[in-house]
Amino acid sequence: MHRHTRLSGESAEYLAAREELRLAEIELMRHREQVAARRRALPPGPEVEDYVFLEGPADLDAGDEPVREVRLSELFTGPDRALVVYHFMYGKQQTSPCPMCTLWIDGFDGVARHLAQNADFVVAAAAGPAALRAHARDRGWSRLRLLSCGDSTFKYDLGSEDEDGAQDSTVSVFTRDGDGTVRHFYSAHPRMADDIRERGIDLLNPVWHLLDLTPGGRGDWYASLDY
Repeated sequence: MHRHTRLSGESAEYLAAREELRLAEIELMRHREQVAARRRALPPGPEVEDYVFLEGPADLDAGDEPVREVRLSELFTGPDRALVVYHFMYGKQQTSPCPMCTLWIDGFDGVARHLAQNADFVVAAAAGPAALRAHARDRGWSRLRLLSCGDSTFKYDLGSEDEDGAQDSTVSVFTRDGDGTVRHFYSAHPRMADDIRERGIDLLNPVWHLLDLTPGGRGDWYASLDY
Protein backbone atom coordinates (compact mmCIF):
# COMPACT_ATOMS: atom_id res chain seq x y z
CA MET A 1 0.00 0.00 0.00
CA HIS A 2 1.36 3.42 -0.97
CA ARG A 3 1.83 5.69 2.01
CA HIS A 4 4.18 8.46 1.01
CA THR A 5 7.05 8.90 -1.36
CA ARG A 6 10.28 7.66 0.21
CA LEU A 7 13.42 9.54 -0.66
CA SER A 8 16.92 8.19 -0.39
CA GLY A 9 18.80 9.25 2.69
CA GLU A 10 15.80 9.42 5.02
CA SER A 11 16.77 8.48 8.56
CA ALA A 12 14.91 5.92 10.62
CA GLU A 13 13.98 8.75 13.00
CA TYR A 14 12.50 10.79 10.16
CA LEU A 15 10.56 7.81 8.76
CA ALA A 16 9.09 6.98 12.16
CA ALA A 17 8.04 10.58 12.79
CA ARG A 18 6.58 10.90 9.29
CA GLU A 19 4.55 7.71 9.79
CA GLU A 20 3.15 9.05 13.07
CA LEU A 21 2.27 12.28 11.29
CA ARG A 22 0.55 10.38 8.47
CA LEU A 23 -1.65 8.56 10.94
CA ALA A 24 -2.46 11.84 12.72
CA GLU A 25 -3.40 13.39 9.38
CA ILE A 26 -5.78 10.50 8.68
CA GLU A 27 -7.34 10.96 12.11
CA LEU A 28 -7.76 14.69 11.46
CA MET A 29 -9.35 14.00 8.05
CA ARG A 30 -11.85 11.60 9.56
CA HIS A 31 -12.72 14.00 12.36
CA ARG A 32 -13.16 16.82 9.84
CA GLU A 33 -15.56 14.64 7.87
CA GLN A 34 -17.52 13.87 11.04
CA VAL A 35 -17.86 17.58 11.76
CA ALA A 36 -18.98 18.25 8.19
CA ALA A 37 -21.58 15.48 8.50
CA ARG A 38 -22.91 17.07 11.69
CA ARG A 39 -23.14 20.40 9.88
CA ARG A 40 -25.08 18.86 6.99
CA ALA A 41 -27.42 17.18 9.46
CA LEU A 42 -28.51 20.42 11.13
CA PRO A 43 -32.32 20.69 11.37
CA PRO A 44 -34.13 23.39 9.35
CA GLY A 45 -32.99 26.80 10.50
CA PRO A 46 -35.15 29.81 11.30
CA GLU A 47 -36.93 31.83 8.65
CA VAL A 48 -35.12 35.08 7.94
CA GLU A 49 -36.16 38.44 6.59
CA ASP A 50 -36.00 38.83 2.83
CA TYR A 51 -33.28 41.47 3.03
CA VAL A 52 -32.79 44.02 0.27
CA PHE A 53 -29.28 44.57 -1.11
CA LEU A 54 -27.92 47.03 -3.65
CA GLU A 55 -26.07 45.71 -6.67
CA GLY A 56 -24.09 47.66 -9.22
CA PRO A 57 -23.65 46.64 -12.86
CA ALA A 58 -22.00 43.28 -13.48
CA ASP A 59 -19.50 44.97 -15.78
CA LEU A 60 -16.98 46.68 -13.51
CA ASP A 61 -16.28 49.26 -16.19
CA ALA A 62 -19.94 50.11 -16.76
CA GLY A 63 -19.52 53.56 -15.27
CA ASP A 64 -22.71 55.23 -14.09
CA GLU A 65 -25.20 52.50 -14.89
CA PRO A 66 -27.97 52.49 -12.26
CA VAL A 67 -27.78 50.45 -9.08
CA ARG A 68 -30.60 47.96 -8.63
CA GLU A 69 -32.21 46.42 -5.59
CA VAL A 70 -32.08 42.65 -5.17
CA ARG A 71 -33.64 40.60 -2.40
CA LEU A 72 -32.02 37.74 -0.55
CA SER A 73 -34.55 35.31 -2.02
CA GLU A 74 -33.57 36.41 -5.54
CA LEU A 75 -29.94 35.38 -5.04
CA PHE A 76 -30.87 31.71 -5.40
CA THR A 77 -30.51 30.72 -9.05
CA GLY A 78 -32.37 27.43 -8.87
CA PRO A 79 -34.21 24.96 -6.63
CA ASP A 80 -32.30 22.88 -4.09
CA ARG A 81 -29.29 25.18 -4.19
CA ALA A 82 -27.70 26.66 -1.09
CA LEU A 83 -26.63 30.29 -0.98
CA VAL A 84 -23.27 31.12 0.60
CA VAL A 85 -22.68 34.74 1.66
CA TYR A 86 -19.25 36.03 2.65
CA HIS A 87 -19.48 39.11 4.87
CA PHE A 88 -16.73 41.49 3.71
CA MET A 89 -15.25 43.86 6.31
CA TYR A 90 -15.65 47.09 4.36
CA GLY A 91 -17.92 50.01 5.13
CA LYS A 92 -19.12 52.06 8.11
CA GLN A 93 -16.31 51.99 10.70
CA GLN A 94 -14.20 49.86 8.34
CA THR A 95 -13.35 52.79 6.08
CA SER A 96 -10.85 50.84 3.96
CA PRO A 97 -11.15 47.27 2.66
CA CYS A 98 -9.94 44.62 5.09
CA PRO A 99 -6.65 43.19 3.74
CA MET A 100 -7.35 39.67 5.02
CA CYS A 101 -10.89 39.64 3.60
CA THR A 102 -9.42 40.89 0.34
CA LEU A 103 -6.93 38.02 0.26
CA TRP A 104 -9.74 35.53 0.76
CA ILE A 105 -11.97 37.15 -1.87
CA ASP A 106 -9.05 37.07 -4.32
CA GLY A 107 -9.25 33.30 -3.93
CA PHE A 108 -13.05 33.20 -4.16
CA ASP A 109 -12.87 35.00 -7.50
CA GLY A 110 -10.55 32.28 -8.77
CA VAL A 111 -12.83 29.38 -7.82
CA ALA A 112 -16.22 31.04 -8.42
CA ARG A 113 -16.85 29.13 -11.68
CA HIS A 114 -16.33 25.82 -9.91
CA LEU A 115 -18.41 26.73 -6.87
CA ALA A 116 -21.27 27.85 -9.13
CA GLN A 117 -21.75 24.27 -10.29
CA ASN A 118 -23.09 23.39 -6.85
CA ALA A 119 -24.11 26.51 -4.94
CA ASP A 120 -24.75 30.22 -5.24
CA PHE A 121 -22.17 32.59 -3.79
CA VAL A 122 -22.12 36.34 -3.13
CA VAL A 123 -20.00 38.83 -1.21
CA ALA A 124 -21.89 41.34 0.94
CA ALA A 125 -20.47 44.47 2.56
CA ALA A 126 -21.65 47.60 4.31
CA ALA A 127 -19.78 49.71 1.74
CA GLY A 128 -21.73 51.20 -1.15
CA PRO A 129 -21.83 49.72 -4.66
CA ALA A 130 -19.44 52.29 -6.13
CA ALA A 131 -16.79 51.65 -3.48
CA LEU A 132 -17.15 47.89 -3.89
CA ARG A 133 -16.89 48.15 -7.66
CA ALA A 134 -13.78 50.35 -7.40
CA HIS A 135 -12.06 47.87 -5.10
CA ALA A 136 -13.07 44.96 -7.33
CA ARG A 137 -11.61 46.75 -10.34
CA ASP A 138 -8.36 47.34 -8.43
CA ARG A 139 -8.15 43.65 -7.50
CA GLY A 140 -9.24 42.31 -10.87
CA TRP A 141 -12.31 40.51 -9.51
CA SER A 142 -14.60 39.60 -12.40
CA ARG A 143 -16.57 36.48 -11.41
CA LEU A 144 -18.24 37.54 -8.15
CA ARG A 145 -21.57 39.12 -7.24
CA LEU A 146 -20.75 42.05 -4.95
CA LEU A 147 -23.62 43.39 -2.90
CA SER A 148 -23.98 46.41 -0.67
CA CYS A 149 -26.15 45.89 2.38
CA GLY A 150 -27.38 49.46 2.01
CA ASP A 151 -29.78 50.40 4.79
CA SER A 152 -30.61 46.79 5.69
CA THR A 153 -29.75 45.19 9.02
CA PHE A 154 -28.39 42.06 7.35
CA LYS A 155 -24.86 42.26 8.73
CA TYR A 156 -26.00 43.32 12.19
CA ASP A 157 -28.59 40.56 12.40
CA LEU A 158 -26.07 37.92 11.30
CA GLY A 159 -23.43 39.10 13.76
CA SER A 160 -20.87 40.63 11.41
CA GLU A 161 -21.56 44.23 12.47
CA ASP A 162 -22.09 45.76 15.91
CA GLU A 163 -24.36 48.64 16.89
CA ASP A 164 -21.51 51.11 16.35
CA GLY A 165 -20.87 49.93 12.80
CA ALA A 166 -17.68 47.97 13.51
CA GLN A 167 -17.32 45.17 10.98
CA ASP A 168 -16.36 41.51 11.21
CA SER A 169 -15.87 38.73 8.68
CA THR A 170 -18.41 35.92 8.68
CA VAL A 171 -19.67 33.24 6.34
CA SER A 172 -23.40 32.45 6.24
CA VAL A 173 -25.33 29.77 4.41
CA PHE A 174 -29.02 30.02 3.51
CA THR A 175 -31.57 27.66 2.03
CA ARG A 176 -34.87 28.34 0.29
CA ASP A 177 -37.99 26.22 0.80
CA GLY A 178 -40.26 25.23 -2.05
CA ASP A 179 -42.68 27.99 -1.09
CA GLY A 180 -39.91 30.60 -1.30
CA THR A 181 -39.22 30.88 2.43
CA VAL A 182 -35.54 31.67 3.06
CA ARG A 183 -33.93 30.04 6.09
CA HIS A 184 -30.63 30.53 7.84
CA PHE A 185 -28.73 27.23 7.72
CA TYR A 186 -25.32 28.00 9.20
CA SER A 187 -22.95 30.83 10.09
CA ALA A 188 -19.36 30.80 11.27
CA HIS A 189 -17.39 33.67 12.75
CA PRO A 190 -13.65 34.09 13.31
CA ARG A 191 -14.14 34.17 17.09
CA MET A 192 -14.90 30.64 18.27
CA ALA A 193 -14.41 31.31 22.00
CA ASP A 194 -12.98 33.97 24.27
CA ASP A 195 -9.51 32.53 23.76
CA ILE A 196 -9.94 31.68 20.05
CA ARG A 197 -10.33 34.94 18.18
CA GLU A 198 -9.33 34.39 14.55
CA ARG A 199 -9.61 30.70 13.65
CA GLY A 200 -13.32 30.08 13.11
CA ILE A 201 -13.35 30.37 9.32
CA ASP A 202 -9.83 29.17 8.51
CA LEU A 203 -11.23 26.52 6.17
CA LEU A 204 -12.09 29.31 3.69
CA ASN A 205 -8.47 30.37 3.25
CA PRO A 206 -6.01 28.08 1.46
CA VAL A 207 -3.09 30.39 2.29
CA TRP A 208 -3.19 29.30 5.92
CA HIS A 209 -3.17 25.63 4.98
CA LEU A 210 -0.22 26.03 2.64
CA LEU A 211 1.73 27.87 5.34
CA ASP A 212 0.86 25.08 7.78
CA LEU A 213 2.82 22.71 5.51
CA THR A 214 6.04 24.66 6.02
CA PRO A 215 8.53 24.44 8.91
CA GLY A 216 7.82 28.06 9.88
CA GLY A 217 4.05 27.67 9.87
CA ARG A 218 1.84 30.75 9.97
CA GLY A 219 3.95 32.79 12.32
CA ASP A 220 2.66 36.33 12.81
CA TRP A 221 2.19 37.04 9.09
CA TYR A 222 -0.76 39.20 8.07
CA ALA A 223 -2.08 40.07 4.64
CA SER A 224 -1.67 43.49 3.02
CA LEU A 225 -3.48 45.28 0.21
CA ASP A 226 -0.10 45.92 -1.42
CA TYR A 227 3.23 44.10 -1.19
